[in-house]
Amino acid sequence: MSEFWLYVKLGFGHVLDWHAYDHILFLIVLTVGYTFDNWKRILALVTLFTLGHTISLFLASYNVVSVNSKLVEFLIPLTILITGLFAVFTAKNTSKNSKAGVFYGVTVFFGLIHGLGFSSYFRAISSNVNSKILPLIEFALGVEAAQIVIVLLVLIISFIFQTFFRFSKRDWVLVISSIVIGMVIPMLIANKIW
Repeated sequence: MSEFWLYVKLGFGHVLDWHAYDHILFLIVLTVGYTFDNWKRILALVTLFTLGHTISLFLASYNVVSVNSKLVEFLIPLTILITGLFAVFTAKNTSKNSKAGVFYGVTVFFGLIHGLGFSSYFRAISSNVNSKILPLIEFALGVEAAQIVIVLLVLIISFIFQTFFRFSKRDWVLVISSIVIGMVIPMLIANKIW
């Protein structure tokens, strides 16, 4: 049972690591346009991320796939940037269905890429384990729980600003997405591949 909590805590801490805040930035731009009424869609997005992350972590842990770490470290902020730009350009669009397909695809892609970025560390911490499947599932549970915490915080803060401070939804999405884009551009420059 202690091993179970070890990997769950590791997954939880992996998402909430303030030194590697790319998860948090992605989740912010992914969910800033939604409200509590959209909880099913948000849960689907979060779970798709976890699924993509777990699949690529599984494939990399068993050496099925191997990708240049510099490329992965560039693609992570690029995916955040694309999601942030999409949020900015669709901020006035009130139709949730038009965003869903793109967000689902980007979310899975981000999960796949980020799982590859974390694979070498995961391989090192699970090297003494015969089967990595159970630790991967436990780790995924921690990732999912941490993401739900972040999403709840984003939804609560969005509710407060839109209700009490009278931000329009469009303005709120524009401001928050622009801040995330401003934070991710230096990450892209620092991890350039050219």
